[in-house]
Amino acid sequence: MSMMREFREFAIKGNVIDLAVGVIIGAAFAKIVDSIVADLIMPLVAVLIGKIDFSSHFLVLGSLPAGTPMTLDAVRKAGVPVLAYGNFITIAVNFLILAFIIFLMVKQINRLKREASPAEKAPPAPPEEIVLLREIRDSLRVKS
Repeated sequence: MSMMREFREFAIKGNVIDLAVGVIIGAAFAKIVDSIVADLIMPLVAVLIGKIDFSSHFLVLGSLPAGTPMTLDAVRKAGVPVLAYGNFITIAVNFLILAFIIFLMVKQINRLKREASPAEKAPPAPPEEIVLLREIRDSLRVKS
């Protein structure tokens, strides 16, 4: 079998297509979560804790050229190495929120699957031989 034919069979399988759809939806979902964090949650955190913008917290690791503003973008444009720990905090918060949302979604889907599953089936009827043996046993008990 040629490599091209094997690749075509692999690519046509449903799992690969499902994976591609999942990646595309995941990328769109990540943008939604980024917006939720940046536009809804972080402003609330700033109100509760104080005027905190985590993305502006960084540590300059090199010498800063004169006249360079102390903003993360300006320092990076100047080519100075920085440790952007505030950016990491923001991304970690994004991850935690995303993980929590996915947990809630999976929990809800599992709950719906349990509700939608048909009622438990009655145990299968015992074989005819067992039924006959039980009848014989019961009739012998009555005679005794």
